[in-house]
Amino acid sequence: MRWWDVEPVLALERALFPEDAWSPGMFWSELAHARGPLATRRYLVAEAGGRIVGYGGLAAIDGTGDIQTIATARDHWGTGLGARLLTALLAAAGDFECHEVLLEVRVDNTRAQRLYERFGFEPIGFRRGYYQPGNVDALVMRRPSQTSSEAPSVQGT
Repeated sequence: MRWWDVEPVLALERALFPEDAWSPGMFWSELAHARGPLATRRYLVAEAGGRIVGYGGLAAIDGTGDIQTIATARDHWGTGLGARLLTALLAAAGDFECHEVLLEVRVDNTRAQRLYERFGFEPIGFRRGYYQPGNVDALVMRRPSQTSSEAPSVQGT
């Protein structure tokens, strides 16, 4: 993800998460930590037909990765794009030498939870009222580091 991707990513963010969309400042802050020799973030976008149809981001601090965000356009649900984005974020965690990866997912987003479980994430707790202003709880999930041979295969391009 580069600076020129922020506006189209924000449009997709608002369409997918109208109640708790990230602000422009949140994306800009994350991107500020994604470049240079001391980078601690990796943000990426997926494009199709000249438009951004998915994005994701990872923060890496002291050997722990945290998937900050991952999303795909509704017309790309079920295509494997979410799995490809997650695969790329987990590869980034490996690049950052993370020994585990954490994430939060809405308790009512069972589709995403199933994806994360396929990749070896396990529930470890809850964050009550994490998603605001809707006051929706987050399920916290953790995945220990794995070798690439242990990761699930992903089909598609």
